[in-house]
Amino acid sequence: MNLTKPINSICAVALAVALTASAMADVIVTKSGARLVGQVTKIEDGKIYVSTDFAGDIVVKQSEVTGLTTDAPVNVRLASGTTLQGTVTSGTDGIVISGADGQLSTQVEKVASTWTAGAEDPQVVKLREELASRERKWAYEVALDVNGKSGNKSQLGTQVSARATLKTPEDTLQFYTAYNRQETDDVKSADQFNAGVDYANNFSGKKSWYVRDEIGFDRVKDIELYNIAAAGLGYDFIKEAKHLLTGRSGLSFRYEGYKNPFTEDVKSVGLDFGLNHEWEFQDSKLVNRLSYVPAFEDFGSYTVKHESYYELPLASTKWKLRVGVSNDYNSQPGIGVEKLDTAYFTRLVLNWK
Repeated sequence: MNLTKPINSICAVALAVALTASAMADVIVTKSGARLVGQVTKIEDGKIYVSTDFAGDIVVKQSEVTGLTTDAPVNVRLASGTTLQGTVTSGTDGIVISGADGQLSTQVEKVASTWTAGAEDPQVVKLREELASRERKWAYEVALDVNGKSGNKSQLGTQVSARATLKTPEDTLQFYTAYNRQETDDVKSADQFNAGVDYANNFSGKKSWYVRDEIGFDRVKDIELYNIAAAGLGYDFIKEAKHLLTGRSGLSFRYEGYKNPFTEDVKSVGLDFGLNHEWEFQDSKLVNRLSYVPAFEDFGSYTVKHESYYELPLASTKWKLRVGVSNDYNSQPGIGVEKLDTAYFTRLVLNWK
C-alpha cells in the first residue's frame, strides 16, 4: 500500500493551517528585529499590549517597536487627535492604516491609542467615569445603640446619631448630629446633644482648607450651650482610594455657657488642631477622629475629643455593626464635674445613598 500520497496530503493541510493561523495573527517587529505574533489588544500610554499563545500577555514599550500589522480592522487615534478605523500594515517607513476612507502613512510612535472595532473609545469612557466621579451625590447614615440593665442596679441608655455627606474629588461637605441619654438608678448620667457642619476643599493636591462649626449642650456637665467654630488648612499625609490620613490646623472660637452661676463661662479665641483617619478594607472600615482646641488667653484651658471605631458589614451591605470608643476631655470643667468622659459603644448603622 502506498502511504506517500496520504502523508503528503496531511503535511500540506497542516502547513496550510499553520500559514493561515500565522496570517490571521497580529505581528509586532521591534528595533532589534524580533517578531512577536499574537493579538494586539490595545495601545495605551506608550505601551503595546499583546496576547500570545506561547507567553501569555506581554507588554512592549511602544518606543521599541518599528513595525505593526493587524489581521482585522482596529480603531486608531494618533497623537494629533486624528481617529480612523482600518487594518494596520508595516510599510517601508513606518506603518500604513487602510480603511474605508483611504490610507494613512504614519509612525508607530505617533499612535496615541488603539481599541477594537465596534468598541467604545476608551478616552470617552474615561471622561464619562471622571465626570461621574465628580458628580455630587449625598450619602446618609443613621446609627442607634440601646443598652440596659436591671437587678441590683437599673440602667437604660440610648444614643441616636445621623450624618449626611456630599463628596466629590474636590470637596467634602458633612452635616451631623447626635443625642445621648443615660439613666442609672433613675438618675441622669448622660444628657448631651450636638449638631455640626464640616466643609473641606482640596484646592491643590494634598492641600485643603476647611471650616467647621459645632453647637450643642451637655447637661450632666452643666453646659447649657457650647459652640466651637474653626477654620484653617489641612494636609493629606496619606491620600489613597481607600486610605486617608488628614491633619488640620487653624484658628477657633470656643464658647461654653454654664448653668451654675459660680462657674465662669468660656469665651475665647484659640487654635484648632485635628487628625482624621479612614482606612477601608475589603469589607470593613477603621475610623479615627481627634480634635484639640486650646485657648489663646490660657493654653491650660482646652478640650480634646476623640472617637475610634471599627465597622463590620451585616447580612445587607446597607447595614453595619460599629464597635468603638469615644473620649471627651475638658481641662477646666465646671464645678463638681470630672474632666474626662469615656464611652464604649456597639452601634447598629444604616447607610444609603
